[in-house]
Amino acid sequence: MVDFSRRQALAATAGAAALAAAASSTRAAARPAAAPPVPALPAVDLAPRERLSLDFDWRFKLGHAQDPARDFGFGANQGTYAKAGRTAAPAELDFDAGAWAPVTLPHDWAVELPFVDNPAYVPSGKPDDGDPRAAHGYKPLGREFPETSIGWYRKTFALPAADAGKRLSIEFDGAFRDALVIVNGYILEREDSGYSPFRVDITDIANVGGDNSLVVRVDASLGEGWFYEGAGLYRHVWLVKTAPVHVPQWGVFVRARVDGTLSIDTDLVNEGDARAEFELLHTVLDAAGRPVLTPAAAPGRLPAWERQSLSLTVTLPSPVPWTLENPHLYSLVTEVKVGGAVVDRYVTRFGVRSVVFDADKGFLLNGASVKLKGTCNHQDHAGVGAAIPDALQVWRLEQLKSMGCNAYRASHNPPTPELLDACDRLGIVVIDETRRMSSDPTSMDELERLVRRDRNHPSVILWSIGNEEPQQATARGAKVAATMKRLVNRLDPSRLVIAAMDQGFGEGISAVIDVQGFNYRHEKMDDFHARFPHVPVIGTESASTVSTRGEYARDDAKAYVPAYDTEHPWWATTAEKWWSHAADRPWMAGGFIWTGFDYRGEPTPFNRWPSVSSHFGALDTCGFPKDNYYYYRAWWRPEPLLHLLPHWNWEGREGQPIAVWAHSNCDKVELFLNGKSQGVRDVVPNHHVEWSVPYAPGVIEAHGYKAGKVILRERRETAGPAAALRLTADRSRVAADGQDVAILKVEVLDAKGRSVPRADDLISFTLSGPGQVIGVGNGDPTSHESDLASQRKAFNGLAQAIVRTRRGQAGELRVTASAPGLKASTVSVAVGD
Repeated sequence: MVDFSRRQALAATAGAAALAAAASSTRAAARPAAAPPVPALPAVDLAPRERLSLDFDWRFKLGHAQDPARDFGFGANQGTYAKAGRTAAPAELDFDAGAWAPVTLPHDWAVELPFVDNPAYVPSGKPDDGDPRAAHGYKPLGREFPETSIGWYRKTFALPAADAGKRLSIEFDGAFRDALVIVNGYILEREDSGYSPFRVDITDIANVGGDNSLVVRVDASLGEGWFYEGAGLYRHVWLVKTAPVHVPQWGVFVRARVDGTLSIDTDLVNEGDARAEFELLHTVLDAAGRPVLTPAAAPGRLPAWERQSLSLTVTLPSPVPWTLENPHLYSLVTEVKVGGAVVDRYVTRFGVRSVVFDADKGFLLNGASVKLKGTCNHQDHAGVGAAIPDALQVWRLEQLKSMGCNAYRASHNPPTPELLDACDRLGIVVIDETRRMSSDPTSMDELERLVRRDRNHPSVILWSIGNEEPQQATARGAKVAATMKRLVNRLDPSRLVIAAMDQGFGEGISAVIDVQGFNYRHEKMDDFHARFPHVPVIGTESASTVSTRGEYARDDAKAYVPAYDTEHPWWATTAEKWWSHAADRPWMAGGFIWTGFDYRGEPTPFNRWPSVSSHFGALDTCGFPKDNYYYYRAWWRPEPLLHLLPHWNWEGREGQPIAVWAHSNCDKVELFLNGKSQGVRDVVPNHHVEWSVPYAPGVIEAHGYKAGKVILRERRETAGPAAALRLTADRSRVAADGQDVAILKVEVLDAKGRSVPRADDLISFTLSGPGQVIGVGNGDPTSHESDLASQRKAFNGLAQAIVRTRRGQAGELRVTASAPGLKASTVSVAVGD
């Protein structure tokens, strides 16, 4: 018996993660309460269908893009495709891969590689000039690095004799990039896309009743983006077993209206030699797993080797809407009967909601106006690169939601399915984006797979067909966009189409898309709205403020920028400037900041060595909040908030003025230095307040006033030397499934328990119990330390470790963080079912 989805359970387990820890106890009183645990979705037994994880027991080895002798002989002669079943040595069943590295998926081999400088780069002096290798984070991938751009994955798996007569396939959620799939020596599939899911039918060549070899050769020599993309099998892989008559992949589409009307389209295939008389049955379960609707069975006849589509319209009684506050999910269980026996079960999650983009009112969810407070993000996190575990996907979304974020743009490619599952569960809406804006057959096929896979997700509100494309303002671009939109509308008539443009607004593809996306250029929105008053407008990329966590002065030598919300590229703006513009215009649906998290590559404004990651995030690569996080939280959430910056350790600057800011949604804020008032500032909505204070060691303290009363206090104290570590975990219990993770935070403290803001101590992690450290980080955009290590220097007082459980091993995980001369800290995490 197989539950519907392991990733759903992981999302539920991770749902109770606490909000980002505050730097002081006074802020904790003002912080929103931690979100309640997300209830688990009902587990549905899919038998006789099976969908089994193939994430475990892989072996990995780098190959070579130019030398066949170092690529296991692959392509050594012109006979690679001469005879089916004869390809390369690793594909042989008796091949010994014992010397290859054991890996568990998701796996990103790029994050394991060293950082490599580019001494050939000579700056041109142009404003947007940058080292091309900086864009991808100085990892040695590409045609210049043949020895580290090819990866071989290999595993064996057994198929019992009982699988005879079943249809067998392997589903890849994504691989970066150019994946060649070889099963039992047969080349069965080549997938170019680094982001699209793909399926491989192995029925004809599977060894039923014996062992099977699965080999995937991944070639990351060519990229698809201008950002770090990782390399390898960085998403999940599944083995799927069905009867000959079954629902194919993504074969059910549910359109739910707020009045309870359900339109259900179901595809059936008969991959057998005999005609089948069948019955199709549907049952709708509510979020608690209770049946709420069971339409009458639909009989039919399906000829051998044919596909058939069936449509049904029914009414759901007393529908519970999917909202941001209560993201209620229904489950449609589809059963196929042949000869009176159930031969297949398929589950589709969906939500009941209406989505409208109005040129005057902005975005409306279920008829209510909602300002979209969104972030753009790449799939990348400190320690693990692009291979983000499911629970970490949820944790990242929870950090964004704690900031007040209610929307997510998958930039600039199809996201992993687990991210959309989590958005469904957490109440976050999504712009779902394809990778390439082109109408060639390959790009159209990738677009079709995206829409078919994701069209049941209630979180998805728009399909994006492009981002800052060279053709965006041209007649040719309009033709391409029209072809892509026509396909999207055929597959999903319930959602609108958008593209993210940075020029040519009102020209080219603007006439084709339904919603006008603005990348920056917010100063042009008013004119566009006046010229095209019937076109909805949204900021698809906004702000692009650059800041380095814990830094408060620009340092070109270290490639750091201050965290005051003052720095941005020429084409961007500050957080405050764009949001104050968006908040005051009801016709503007909202926007998506670039970005929620820092990510490897694009290290603007220092697009050169030694910079290896961006500065754009409201949170750093570890998910530690920067000061701008609190600006957004002050205006994106209703709870009173007061955040004070910077730290108060400015040795050597006694008497010199220090810029002190507060992000707050109080009426007024008063600042004190060592008990002496520095003045009261009125808080203008969507803006910050500031003072210039001559530095003196001690305490700065801010008081936040509402209706004349102090409701919040926030302080920064001059800390002493580092004396101790504090180690905490995001959760007290994780699953013993070999995939769940605990996210550990290390803080460096002085003898009085105060954070030491500039600490850079080398922290070591030791672990006992059923788990392993799979990655470490600190958020430093110029750090060249290894992500796959048991130690990491703190950056401005913080570091992170990610610990993964071991499959089937319960017990207690004990992790200790230690550093020379500092008091160590230990945290325990229970591991169980």
